[in-house]
Amino acid sequence: MSKSDSVRLYKVRKLISELSNKEGRGTELVSLYIPPRKPIHEAIANLREEWGTAGNIKSDTTRNHVQDALTRAMQRLKLYKTPPDTGLVVFSGALPTNGPGSEVVNVWEIIPPKPVTQYLYQCDDHFHVEWLKDMLREEKVFGLLAIDSNDVGMGILSGDRLEVADILTSGISGKTRKGGQSARRYERGREMELTYFFNRVGEHATRVFVDSNKVTGMIVGGPGPTKDEFLKGGYLHYELQKKVVAVLDLGYSGREGIRELVEKAGDVLKDVRLVEEKKLVQKFLFEVNRQGGLAVYGLPRVIEALQKASADIVLVSDDLDMARLDATCKKCGTAKTETVPASKKIQERQAMASTPCASCGATDYDVVEKDLVDVLEELAFQVGAKVEVISAGTEEGSMFKSFGGVGATLRYRS
Repeated sequence: MSKSDSVRLYKVRKLISELSNKEGRGTELVSLYIPPRKPIHEAIANLREEWGTAGNIKSDTTRNHVQDALTRAMQRLKLYKTPPDTGLVVFSGALPTNGPGSEVVNVWEIIPPKPVTQYLYQCDDHFHVEWLKDMLREEKVFGLLAIDSNDVGMGILSGDRLEVADILTSGISGKTRKGGQSARRYERGREMELTYFFNRVGEHATRVFVDSNKVTGMIVGGPGPTKDEFLKGGYLHYELQKKVVAVLDLGYSGREGIRELVEKAGDVLKDVRLVEEKKLVQKFLFEVNRQGGLAVYGLPRVIEALQKASADIVLVSDDLDMARLDATCKKCGTAKTETVPASKKIQERQAMASTPCASCGATDYDVVEKDLVDVLEELAFQVGAKVEVISAGTEEGSMFKSFGGVGATLRYRS
């Protein structure tokens, strides 16, 4: 998935998280993976055969639930003439709404981030989302190593996630200015200590970058010549040595050096999501702090900017987890809207439904629920703006979240 697909990635992750926690009554939940080249009519025919086979299930409840789930899945597939470019994933099943006996059949469809490689059908007591999870794993994983004679930092960069995996200190004393033979002995001792340190670093690097993470590229940096001595001395595992894509001069080693590596390796990491997010947040912060800057933050001001078509790029924190509820009176058509934390949407739905309509006094409503990211994406599409979801787990993401988790850079001041 490209770095520009942050909203799509957010939606897939969110749905996977929701479906992972759902459990059916017996083996009643259907998971279906359709490759891009498999004709839709063949997939429907396969499900029709499964529907007939399900007729042999002894339990009336289980049989009805499985057949209803298959029927809903087939109905959804009929909306497609051909599978999307990456295929199609459908989940369908009867899930309880208020204890046993309250099951309602639901269906979800996902256009996966990577092509489905084979047709898969599973009927189980849970949805099989593990193949989708595999698709979300980043193909490019970079190992970061920032070293000098005092310490070394090792980090893993994958997508929008940067992890400091290991920090080692050398324990080597500083250089001496003593003259004579004692100085030469001191230097030989220091060289032995440095060699021992390099060997330790090599062993830890193998554990972090080969055994645990299988990195696809290495970026090495640090102040002074230590990094070059380490690489030329052959202390790095031969597989990692072949994967070194950049060696950079830094002002720091250790933990700070890892951050500096990410900053300075922009050309190498240009397709990594974390780097793109840093640029987006830094531009937003620059505009917010500039006199008359082209940025706004807070949900009301961002929505206003979208409605006036002045918003250019809308940023949303990935853990905002807000929902918008639109309630329309069935009797007179009067509408009301509330935006609430997702954890409170059930209570808010009940409160909206029990509050008499301001126009006619009725308490019968149609309520439509949408994730806030979907709402912002729809508004942005109408005015040619773009929505970017920012990871809250990064340093920049944490800074952005302090502005309420919703912000936008503007085309102009309206």
